[in-house]
Amino acid sequence: MRITGAVLEEVGRPGPWAQTRPLTVGDLELDSPGAGEVLVEMEAAGVCHSDLSVVEGNRSRPVPMLLGHEGAGRVRALGAKVTDLAVGQRVVMTFLPRCGECPGCATDGRMPCGPGSVSNGAGELLGGGRRLSRDGSPVHHHLGVSAFATHAVVDTRSVVAVEDDVPPDVAAVLGCAVLTGGGALLNAAPPEPGQSVLVVGLGGVGMASLLTAVALGTEEVIAVDGVAAKREQALELGASRVLDPAELASSGVRADVVVEAAGNARAFEAALAATAPGGRTVTVGLPHPEARASVSPLQLVAEARTVIGSYLGSAVPSRDIPVFARWWREGRLPVEALVSSTIALDQVNEAMDELAAARAIRQVIRF
Repeated sequence: MRITGAVLEEVGRPGPWAQTRPLTVGDLELDSPGAGEVLVEMEAAGVCHSDLSVVEGNRSRPVPMLLGHEGAGRVRALGAKVTDLAVGQRVVMTFLPRCGECPGCATDGRMPCGPGSVSNGAGELLGGGRRLSRDGSPVHHHLGVSAFATHAVVDTRSVVAVEDDVPPDVAAVLGCAVLTGGGALLNAAPPEPGQSVLVVGLGGVGMASLLTAVALGTEEVIAVDGVAAKREQALELGASRVLDPAELASSGVRADVVVEAAGNARAFEAALAATAPGGRTVTVGLPHPEARASVSPLQLVAEARTVIGSYLGSAVPSRDIPVFARWWREGRLPVEALVSSTIALDQVNEAMDELAAARAIRQVIRF
């Protein structure tokens, strides 16, 4: 079938991207779903910093690639052997499919799926190969999803069904921002009663971590970001205290659980410095592969501290997305607050500029 999507033509093209336009919106061919796959009509797709990292070249991905990994839509067709989904169901996309059989899948979310990671890196679906083409040439999938399009064919292990009452914008953000930032506290380092939480970096993932800390009943939630508007929003969402990075460095503030969600080495160092003795530092940001941070092993030993790497919130999407959806339904997790604006697909290059300038938390493309 013919679809419309946003294809990344070249990695590392300089900005402003509203002018250089590394993403081309146009027509593509989408194959019918194969065995174990579904056709999804996209309703909403979030523009995430991981998308920006591919555009900038911080994440090595094959091109041309139909970008986008955070999305939600309706199932429109079932491939052979699909019995756990139905046509018409709303589904949330998840960017790391789990085969359910490899050693990584046996860690209850702590480690990524091995085959899923391999297929993501190759720009293929978990079942192998590609379902996208343009003018007869193959187009790569982004993290098994390729959400910046009117339709997508995905492996069933890349989607989780949600109830109809979960709006498309909310459903989309559940699959990446909430799963990553919230999962860091739900799975990787759940705060114990009376413990404090500090979040460094208030993008979509960091703000979702803050929302989750509040939802868990954490009494002291400290938020750190260099953008004043984001600090103000953090207070509105339940943070008990906000600081800019310079204030954090000079204040001596430390917390029991610190989530680093900024994705750069200096933020990681700041998160380490702000972790209390006996505390846990959870890093979920994705810095450039060549980035390096300075760590004092003596301090880790003397203060009995733990550093935890958490990819996709150490989550099992089929288990955790329904939890976050229930919290949203109960009013505990106001996910709508993460959506800065809704945009059209042809504004995707401009959206990358907004994200790079830290002017947005989550821009959501509506179809």
